[in-house]
Amino acid sequence: MKIKQLSHLFLKVACLAAATATVQAKPPTSEVNTTGLQVTDDTVTVGQLHSSTGTMAISETGSIQAEQLAIDQINAAGGVLGRQIKVIKEDGASDWPTFAEKAKKLLVNDKVGTVFGCWTSASRKAVLPIFEKENGMLYYPTFYEGLEQSKNVIYTGQEATQQILAGLDWIAKEKKAKTYYLVGSDYIWPRTSMKIARKHIENVLKGKVVGEEFYALGHTQFGSLINKIKLKKPDVIYAAVVGGSNVSFYKQLAAAGITGSKQTLLTISVTEDEVLGIGGENLAGFYSAMKYFQSIDTPENAAFVKAFKDKYGADSVIGDVTQAGYLGPWLWKAAVEKAGSFDIDKIAAASPDIELAAPEGPVKIHPNHHLWSKLRIGQWQKDGQAKVLYESELIEPDPFPKGYQ
Repeated sequence: MKIKQLSHLFLKVACLAAATATVQAKPPTSEVNTTGLQVTDDTVTVGQLHSSTGTMAISETGSIQAEQLAIDQINAAGGVLGRQIKVIKEDGASDWPTFAEKAKKLLVNDKVGTVFGCWTSASRKAVLPIFEKENGMLYYPTFYEGLEQSKNVIYTGQEATQQILAGLDWIAKEKKAKTYYLVGSDYIWPRTSMKIARKHIENVLKGKVVGEEFYALGHTQFGSLINKIKLKKPDVIYAAVVGGSNVSFYKQLAAAGITGSKQTLLTISVTEDEVLGIGGENLAGFYSAMKYFQSIDTPENAAFVKAFKDKYGADSVIGDVTQAGYLGPWLWKAAVEKAGSFDIDKIAAASPDIELAAPEGPVKIHPNHHLWSKLRIGQWQKDGQAKVLYESELIEPDPFPKGYQ
């Protein structure tokens, strides 16, 4: 798919650090807010719902920062329908019941116009019934297992066909891999992802899964697993360990002599955000399958990286989910202005076919509320950045792939 016309606003404002305010029409509040959301003549209030504490904070902090950067840039350019965005921040605290509680607060008590939030599939599954019951809109930034579609969610990360299947195809072809050891954290996303991966490995790639292990979130002792991996000698370790557990997992692999020079490892859960804690020296030579890496060499990404570092410091890094989080406010702004309304039903109807020239490259919202996106394979370097070795064409999102459900 080729996107014919990209969002010039995004190019000129989001990707330029020196954005200036623009004059924008301000329609009456009575016309753009017919459902009692927290919208005034001058402001619109939105929610942020991420883990700023707990084991997932290592991964979610970047999303919090990127969403705020986008909101700041949008406000500097005149806001949304002439209104400045105000933010209510809530901490899901890496606890799924807390996510559900905070989601209800934002939608029922605060009546926010939209919510940017969640990271794990467990947190998304916890809040989804609330968003559907209360008719809220969630912009969800994380790559995930698919097998879901909702009028009340815009999925700005990739689903399984765009990450898992495409990544396994690459590693099988490039490394002639036949045997795989699957490792993940113990909740819905890694378990469902590994179920999909196993089907693809066995039924399509004609390979063999020689081991499969799952560990609780926050788990830090991987010695027994490492011994099993050494015994099985897989061609590929396929990993979906999340949050703070990544630090222990990769440091212990390195200490045991399982390094990129000796072992092929492909992960679908390590981005620059996690590498900051793990250390590039403990990952050098391993691979990640993502749609975005900070090292992408385009003018749009260069401008985004500069703006992010100007705001959060020269040592800050940008990972896949961080960039996907940055897209949320821009896609919401585009939908609101296309609809001429903050009403959720009108935003949902206006969202399909919205296009942006994003830092990752061109993106477009599919009628199934996922994004067309590319797969990239990055090989981690000692400096904590990834060398992009492969880039696919844009992949149409298919959250319910035949044969994988």
